[in-house]
Amino acid sequence: MSALIPARVDALLARCRREIDEGRIPGCQVAVGFEGEVVLFEALGEVTTEQRFHLYSAVKPTVSLTVLELAAERGFGLDTPVGSILPSFAGNGKDAITVSQVLLHAGGFPHAPLGAELFSDREARLNRYNTWRTTWEPGTRYEYHASSAHWILADVIQQVTGRHHVDVIDERLMAPAGVGRWLGIAEDEQHDIVDVVSVGSHTDPVVFKEKFGIDLPVTEVTDDALLAFNDREIRATGHPGGGGIASAADVALWYQAILHDDGEILRPEVKLDALTTVRQTQRDWLDCPAERTHAFTLGGDDGLTVLRGFGHTNGPHTFGHGGAKGQRGWADPDTGLSLGFVTHGLDRDEIVHARRGAAISTKAGELTTPIG
Repeated sequence: MSALIPARVDALLARCRREIDEGRIPGCQVAVGFEGEVVLFEALGEVTTEQRFHLYSAVKPTVSLTVLELAAERGFGLDTPVGSILPSFAGNGKDAITVSQVLLHAGGFPHAPLGAELFSDREARLNRYNTWRTTWEPGTRYEYHASSAHWILADVIQQVTGRHHVDVIDERLMAPAGVGRWLGIAEDEQHDIVDVVSVGSHTDPVVFKEKFGIDLPVTEVTDDALLAFNDREIRATGHPGGGGIASAADVALWYQAILHDDGEILRPEVKLDALTTVRQTQRDWLDCPAERTHAFTLGGDDGLTVLRGFGHTNGPHTFGHGGAKGQRGWADPDTGLSLGFVTHGLDRDEIVHARRGAAISTKAGELTTPIG
């Protein structure tokens, strides 16, 4: 931890502890990576460093990177129609939607339904894809696909390899990085996973509209949907869009591994594309340009880094992906720092947990910056 400025470390931990002391979350883990290692790992509140937490959408890059690797290895282009890999997906006019559009949340099916009863039934999922319809012309908009897109990507992985997506991702993206499996945790291996709980009050729609100038959006990421991941069977399915489970230390370490990878995990061309090449700049529901690669959100240099889930001190090349209710994972190539932040307190107020994530990322982003 010698590379970190002690006073900066104290400020980061104090900011995390404040959330607990003021009753906003019951506990959390925070971890920082630097020069290929985890140099800070703390558990605060009612949790310990021996436990694992739900990452929710922070797991998405592991799925996307696996698809990118398979595309490079097996020779199918990212402009390949998904329907040529998963024939049932082409139904209802979806035949022209490409792998790239799915990776970039531009496929046009952000709210396509897939009930929990299909999470472990691939044949039923494939049949359901045939019934899905687009709600806008693919490629013309950016709208976050909370779970539908990554179920498609997971089944592309299985179709191409003939193996379950959780095993392929673990072998290609997790084990080489020195971290444990994030997806598909067997029921008899879940003893250390912290159940999530809802905390706080729901966002005041009037306050939200005053702050952002738009109505509070209605999404599939509801309290009930998030709490459902306490179910041991659902955890075991390896939900590719939101079923990630890990400690903050594993998140920080994985981002260090990707940051410093010299070809052991990703092909150089895949890494370059995933970490630097912005493919999606259409505006999101906050009117913020997306600044997305095929796998990550980047900080950007337009002053909107915080709206993309990072902190004020994160550089424009910062790459990462957050998860529901404030889970954070990122690495900043300009400083060499990475962050993992997880909590089991799912704040009902979207503004509160967004501010928390921005504040903690801001403190973490300056850990190597001298004071004065």
